[in-house]
Amino acid sequence: MARNAGEYKTLLANCDLARRNDLDGRGNLSEEALAKFTRFFLTVCIDQVAFMEGLMQPERLRARILLWAEEEIRLGLLPQKSGSILEAVLYRGELPRGEADTIVGTGERQARRIVSSLEKRGVLDSESPRGPLRLAFPAALVQRWMPGLFPEKIGDQ
Repeated sequence: MARNAGEYKTLLANCDLARRNDLDGRGNLSEEALAKFTRFFLTVCIDQVAFMEGLMQPERLRARILLWAEEEIRLGLLPQKSGSILEAVLYRGELPRGEADTIVGTGERQARRIVSSLEKRGVLDSESPRGPLRLAFPAALVQRWMPGLFPEKIGDQ
């Protein structure tokens, strides 16, 4: 909207114009002006969705997250099978805690340790200690998981 502020304000103001003739809607205000504003607004919205999709590349997000998990496991920063938990959360949207041991194929204690380490890293979150697990997007991983979303820092400004 900021790039087209003038057009936005004009089209929005025109929505309050009186109906021009019998073909301009049924109420007191211009339906034609409302249609023009709506077309403009939706065009801007679609443009912004396409822009953000290009930055985030959602079709590659899963691969970037799982690659990060693989590398963290290799470096000893995450327990083995952490990727399995992340993959389940990515696939389902959320994962009941009680199913973690089934996902990783270990005992309940080991599954709790894996979940706990992912929570400590800030990549999994839950509304309560017993609530379902959901993916979180920690600021520390934004460049890794969603490269290009924010511009890189240039120097110490």
